[in-house]
Amino acid sequence: MAARILACLALLGCIALAGCNTMAGAGEDISKAGGAITKSANK
Repeated sequence: MAARILACLALLGCIALAGCNTMAGAGEDISKAGGAITKSANK
């Protein structure tokens, strides 16, 4: 029973870490797009 709980916690931890990395990547992409729009507007 304890091994099953530990396995579930490990799986949830992996999913949470993967989600954080995905959101961080999306945030960086949006930031770069905003920077490009700002550059083109300033020209």
